[in-house]
Amino acid sequence: MVQRIARAAAIPRHISPHSLRHAAITNALDAGVPLRDAQILARHADPRTTEHYDRARGNLDRHGVHFLTAYVAGV
Repeated sequence: MVQRIARAAAIPRHISPHSLRHAAITNALDAGVPLRDAQILARHADPRTTEHYDRARGNLDRHGVHFLTAYVAGV
């Protein structure tokens, strides 16, 4: 059904149910949904699996040290 709808919408790429799942998880993480909540959404047993979907994981603003120093600084 997904492929049929993609063809009808003239989407040139291969779209599968997994493509939609991947997009939902990635968009949730991009929107700031906590990893644990995204993990539950994805029904992943291991959070490391969910982390693979996080395109911003290299963003230092989201690094734990950044949050810790902001907390200590009272920001």
